[in-house]
Amino acid sequence: RSKVGIVLQESVLFSGTIADNIKFGKKDATMDEIITVAKTTHIHEFIESLPEGYETLVDDDDNVFSVGQKQQISIARTILTNPDLLILDEATSNVDTVTEEQIQMAMEAAIAGRTSFVIAHRLKTILNADKIVVLKDGEVIEEGNHNELVNLGGFYSELYHNQFVFE
Repeated sequence: RSKVGIVLQESVLFSGTIADNIKFGKKDATMDEIITVAKTTHIHEFIESLPEGYETLVDDDDNVFSVGQKQQISIARTILTNPDLLILDEATSNVDTVTEEQIQMAMEAAIAGRTSFVIAHRLKTILNADKIVVLKDGEVIEEGNHNELVNLGGFYSELYHNQFVFE
């Protein structure tokens, strides 16, 4: 289990400080390591803007954090454990476009240099994947990289054009 990191659709914050939440999977993490992953996931500036910074006490019922900020903290927590395999399950769902961009940057940092599975309905999340496996009704119907799938003109291509028609 220590080799696998997962970021779920809905992130949870534990009772404790923000620093405790980030180092949850690596209790011996230094403050420098915590700050580094917070910067990597683009949540550092927000944390620093809080009166107590990384020592701010939180629990999951607090309304201090948006869904996106919770996701960024969850991604930071996962990166800190340095897993060999990373699973990102709908990490950008339920967030606005601005927050999605921040989470997307955090995900790119998390994915770098490791095997990753990204589960997504928003295709923007997977455009740069080496390999995309398209499922429909529980079955694999297409696979390839983004360009291959768009050029194929199948289900993925249709989804892509429907999602990006206004961009």
